[in-house]
Amino acid sequence: MKLIVGLGNPGKHYEKTRHNAGFMVMDKIANKLGVSIDQNKFKGLYTQTFIKGTKTLLLKPQTFMNNSGESVQAIVDYFDIDIEDILIIYDDLDLPVGKLRLREKGSAGGQNGVKSIIRYIGTQELRRIRVGIGKDPRIPTVDYVLGKVIKEDLASFEEAIDTAADAAIESVNTEFDLVMAKFNKK
Repeated sequence: MKLIVGLGNPGKHYEKTRHNAGFMVMDKIANKLGVSIDQNKFKGLYTQTFIKGTKTLLLKPQTFMNNSGESVQAIVDYFDIDIEDILIIYDDLDLPVGKLRLREKGSAGGQNGVKSIIRYIGTQELRRIRVGIGKDPRIPTVDYVLGKVIKEDLASFEEAIDTAADAAIESVNTEFDLVMAKFNKK
């Protein structure tokens, strides 16, 4: 069984903000698979589906970004999911808008949702897709990440969301190093 987790903050106030890139990717995945992420359990919204015959859970933690690990740990424990079968998708300030970076492991890099997951799960050995949101030194970081993508960046950002969804779907039945080689080029 595989688990794909997209990070974000719940509620209308945070919809379409840069920090909700992970939620946007999850919605795109659900759309491509023809499912809804609407079951409320494990401190999150989730659904079970199959991707090319592989049972896959899609999860959007509803604990707010900084406590994402609570939701991830709850679903991992319940379904007894192996660490190598988890994929985390989230926004990254250090990547230009629209750029993707796939990795098999690493530190949280300052991303509080990932810090929480690492703390709860107990390892940095988590596969991940980072979606670039860029940064603007003129805007305080909190205001920037909780702001909406500007018009000039929207096309690139939406393309990255779509590509990240494709990468996540492909990762379910393809060796992750091959998925990284393919999608890190984009």
